[in-house]
Amino acid sequence: MTSEAETFLAAHPGIRHLDAFLIDLNGHAFGKRYPAAEIASVAAKGSSICAAMQTTDVTGEAWDTMGLGFSDGDPDDATEMVPGTLAPIPWAPEPRAQCLMRFLRPRDGGTVWWEPRLILENVLARFAADKLTPVTAIELEFHLIDAVRAKDGAPQAPRSPVTGRRSEMGEVFRLSTMEEFGSVIDAIEANCRDQRLPVTTLAKEFGPGQYEINLAHQADAVAAADHAALMRRAVIGTARAHGFDATFASKPFADQAGNGLQVNLSILDEAGVNIFDESRAGGAGRMGHAIAGMRALFAESMLVFAPSIHAYRRFEPNQFTPVTLDWGGDNRSVAFRVPGSEPANRRVEHRPAGADSNPYLVMAAVLAAAHHGLQACLDPGQQGSGNVGEQADPALPLTFWHAMDAFTAGTVLKDYFSARYIEAYAHAKQSEFDAFMSATSPREYAWYL
Repeated sequence: MTSEAETFLAAHPGIRHLDAFLIDLNGHAFGKRYPAAEIASVAAKGSSICAAMQTTDVTGEAWDTMGLGFSDGDPDDATEMVPGTLAPIPWAPEPRAQCLMRFLRPRDGGTVWWEPRLILENVLARFAADKLTPVTAIELEFHLIDAVRAKDGAPQAPRSPVTGRRSEMGEVFRLSTMEEFGSVIDAIEANCRDQRLPVTTLAKEFGPGQYEINLAHQADAVAAADHAALMRRAVIGTARAHGFDATFASKPFADQAGNGLQVNLSILDEAGVNIFDESRAGGAGRMGHAIAGMRALFAESMLVFAPSIHAYRRFEPNQFTPVTLDWGGDNRSVAFRVPGSEPANRRVEHRPAGADSNPYLVMAAVLAAAHHGLQACLDPGQQGSGNVGEQADPALPLTFWHAMDAFTAGTVLKDYFSARYIEAYAHAKQSEFDAFMSATSPREYAWYL
């Protein structure tokens, strides 16, 4: 890493600080800020940081999960820089750089088994043992919102820099809306590219101020998750630098479409051939097995896809959010979509996750499901057709408490994530939920006093 730091500093001599961070359980960055003089040292030797931070809730509160935090004295653990992630922060008010860190792996003397990035690496090892390589890409939706909240704290649609008006309409795919907000949208794209994030497409989505960014397919699923985590940081930072704000919350507006995180998946064999290629013998069958695995693990993975009580507001009929286990072709009402493409590029789009979920854990759950389906040769059943999202399947865990039950009772995901990680994640999320429910809401006073 020393040579990467030297090359970076030579190209950016004005850099004043470095933000070195990891991505926590909730997808948020946490870490330390160093003066520029320390960049070479961080690159060569890493840094130490509180290990229990990977088990905090969405507010940053630690709950002594698995005895991590208070019980063990809250120790630090060693981290190292992730190669290729040292980059400038174009939206920062001063010349500043950032890099992604990771805890040392157990084989290198590290003790942190609960890092989401490591959970994904362990799932990928299953594919490597079978001489298979997942090729993945993530699509993320977000809302550009006003920097000023409404009186009750709710978000407000942004005012157009051109007309000064707030849009109350979705204006899906409308290019004129993209042009009105071009200053911030173009800056988001440019800043992502400055950080070597492979943005391919930007689109206006269904809600007011809602957009989607697609990232390029990667043969390294960990890198694809890195890109998603870093892109969220870039979007929010850039929006704020331009006088707006941005949110990846699952359902920022109650009466509008929510924000999703879609994972696109194909799988290459040892020869580099897509095993989902329907023009080859067994291609359709193997794609079906992977989809069947996704259906089978939907319930026990739901707490990963929707990690908070808020996230379940997204799962409503006729909102292009999956509320059944259906799969099918180019149909956005299904949970597992097979977009139109050439047979050699056939892929499955996994649609259940919310944009505020942890991209490493979502990716790990999707890949675990596909691997399980392939290993067990599961049958996906018949394709859905038409609008299958008109009515929610009552058997699905579409509330936080039902998802928690399915998550802790499941057996397959435990095999891929480890039983102790399932316990740790469940404890952190249950603690967050209990803390949320302990506060009395204004509606309770209005309805029940």
